[in-house]
Amino acid sequence: MTATEPRSAVAPSRANRRAGRRREGTGSVLLTTAAGLVLIIGALCVQSLQLGPEARLAPLTYVGAKGEAVDAGRFTARLDSFSTAKSIQSSGKTIGTDGLFFIINVSAKSSFEPYHLGQPVLLTADGKRFSATDRVDSTLTLSNAWVQPDIWVSGRFFFEVPASALPEARVIIALPAKAGLVESFEPEVEVDLGLDEAAARKLAASPQDVYSTDKK
Repeated sequence: MTATEPRSAVAPSRANRRAGRRREGTGSVLLTTAAGLVLIIGALCVQSLQLGPEARLAPLTYVGAKGEAVDAGRFTARLDSFSTAKSIQSSGKTIGTDGLFFIINVSAKSSFEPYHLGQPVLLTADGKRFSATDRVDSTLTLSNAWVQPDIWVSGRFFFEVPASALPEARVIIALPAKAGLVESFEPEVEVDLGLDEAAARKLAASPQDVYSTDKK
């Protein structure tokens, strides 16, 4: 009995020391992880502060091609087709142009909540930007529809452009601007139309005479 009692008394003490070392090791890992996260967050904050105001307010652009579903996080957009016309017929009235009406058909869905899309922009190869025309009522465009989560909705947008704007052109689709509020890194979709010089020339040379928005 005398020989075994000291061993039983010593064993718990060693076990406690081992447990203590294990607890200290876990705490050290947690502290190291927390310190690493602080450093990462700090680096991101410093990087953000180093960006100028224009860079911080620049959109996040997600690039794709005609026919591709481009996921921009909050919403997904797909440019399905496009065409040109010499005039637009709407509500019994015909609208003409000195250039071309460029009509795009777009499908979209949101990720988590309903959105309206803003009117798109056509970006030319040399950096010119054309807003969708205001000569066609916006209620006839996709911007008038709610883009719902996981449900594709389709519609059209209208541009009024010179034929020279079409080669290598891209279309930018985004959420509408909020009055008095500009968010950092707003998502936008940029779609390459795939129009080289020859394809653009062919498209511009064969517009339909009248594109009608009136339901038949």
